[in-house]
Amino acid sequence: MASNAPVLVPVPRPRPAEEPPALATRHDLQLGRRLFHLLNGVSTATAYAVLFTHEQVIHIFGTIACVVYIVDRVRIAYPEVVARHFPSVNRLLVRAEEEFRESAMIPYAIAVLLTILTVPKPAALIAIYTLAIADPASAVVGISWGRHKLLPERSLEGTLAFFVATLAIAIVVLSGATGASMWTVVPMALTIALAAGAFDLVPLRIDDNMTIPLFVAFSTWIIADLFGVPLA
Repeated sequence: MASNAPVLVPVPRPRPAEEPPALATRHDLQLGRRLFHLLNGVSTATAYAVLFTHEQVIHIFGTIACVVYIVDRVRIAYPEVVARHFPSVNRLLVRAEEEFRESAMIPYAIAVLLTILTVPKPAALIAIYTLAIADPASAVVGISWGRHKLLPERSLEGTLAFFVATLAIAIVVLSGATGASMWTVVPMALTIALAAGAFDLVPLRIDDNMTIPLFVAFSTWIIADLFGVPLA
């Protein structure tokens, strides 16, 4: 006799929506972001050194800073558009703490522009190259190989990387821009690198993309005056 019991057909359960990957923090290497900052700073400083006059670089980089600010405000105001159409932007260039507030590119651009506006060209070049090269070098070395902590956010290895990079930058720029002998350039560069390295250890609540170039720029200007080397 045939059974009249209903046949139960299993209904597939919908798969839960995949959560977007977590954004990186300042404790992650995030090499794409660091390379992006390095290329921006190096290209700006090199263009200022060899291609453009002071007035020209102010106009050009001032325009770039305005565009960066507008793009960042659009990113903050329309996160769903960025997530849908440009997901790699958040993944490669934005940290978790910057997802809904201004990114580090804003103080970066402002500090570079202020540096170019206010100090002599050699001091500005040392400051911008330090921000572009020494700062990410310190972070990469500290995150990858930092074993001896000086502060919760700073290691001996990262600080040494910052010092060595700043020293090399200062020697190259000063020797090419001032005409001073190496007997003068090397002690100047050592003093600049020591001051910059010590300042980098100060636990300020201000973005170091703003503080590092401004401090290095004015320190270089003051130290050059103490050594009797004109920068202007």
